[in-house]
Amino acid sequence: MTDPSTAAGAIVVGGTGRVAVDPDVADLRLGIAVARPTVEAARAAAAEAMATVLAAVAAAGVERRDVRTTLLSVQPRYDYRDGKAPALTGYDLANVVEVTVRDLGHLGAVVDGALTAGATSLDGLAFRVDEPGEAERAARIAAVAEARARAEVLAEAGGVALGAVTNIVEGGPPPVWPQPKAARMSLAADAGTPVEAGTTEIAVTVTVTFAIR
Repeated sequence: MTDPSTAAGAIVVGGTGRVAVDPDVADLRLGIAVARPTVEAARAAAAEAMATVLAAVAAAGVERRDVRTTLLSVQPRYDYRDGKAPALTGYDLANVVEVTVRDLGHLGAVVDGALTAGATSLDGLAFRVDEPGEAERAARIAAVAEARARAEVLAEAGGVALGAVTNIVEGGPPPVWPQPKAARMSLAADAGTPVEAGTTEIAVTVTVTFAIR
């Protein structure tokens, strides 16, 4: 089978389409870390603390289906001082949940509520588009249009006429990343932690082969 990218009488060009959209979902991780003399004491303390945090998250409008445990670990703690043999002094227990916030207007309340309720860690905050299909379609159309524009310039410079499209190959998964032009979310002045949602760029790259005539 002949590779269309190397066939005679063809122009092969790349194109990238980019579409900026406002994210509508946020994901973040909330954690509890406790240290107690025994495993049972650590388990009980962590369970009580996490229950309080989850209650605050629910009160801020997050549904139970959008909370998932991602880490639950228990590690012994040793005292290594004075050059003596390690002495067991207790246990560290960590419990981390990932929370999906589907109403970004509640994100500040979720963050402040969880920290006030006793969460000892908060990380992994990321914004995304829940249903990117429409933006991806627009990015694909823009990518092919850019490829055609490049091909037309090459055809004119080469003194040939651009023919039909004979092959289109889309690149890997469309890259998505936050953009620096951040739009401040609508939070009350006394809401506490300010959160920037920003914009998200969805990009699609294609390689298009055109016949020439």
